[in-house]
Amino acid sequence: MNKVCYNIEDIKKLIPQRFPFLMIDRVIEASPEKVVALKNVSVNEHFFQGHFPDQKVMPGVLITEAMAQTGIVLFRQKHDTEKTLFLVSVKARFFKPVCPGDQLRIEATPVKFLSKMGIFKAVATVGSDKVAEAEIAFGTQDAKA
Repeated sequence: MNKVCYNIEDIKKLIPQRFPFLMIDRVIEASPEKVVALKNVSVNEHFFQGHFPDQKVMPGVLITEAMAQTGIVLFRQKHDTEKTLFLVSVKARFFKPVCPGDQLRIEATPVKFLSKMGIFKAVATVGSDKVAEAEIAFGTQDAKA
């Protein structure tokens, strides 16, 4: 199921998350070697009501979630499974804040994928600025490490 671009309806067929936790809006590149996804950060996002009302910043955990969802799309480029993938570990670094009006670009590449688990690297940018990077592992509930 390789397509150059996935719209929101295509993404919903690949990942189980739904509003308000669907954190990617579009996939602009998809192959078993790399997936590039976009998240348009709007001032109307529910989390900006409390994080932080006077200086709105997208929570790092939600940037991480966007990277994880991009990784699921990457995994599904190679493995045709409908099993739910659960987060196993995250090693992340954050460099700059993500604010309303920004477009988050997430690039995910595989480190190691097996049929029931995987590890991938993700880099999130806004324009030419790297805002976060992570190495994320995930697996199905029946995966054995």
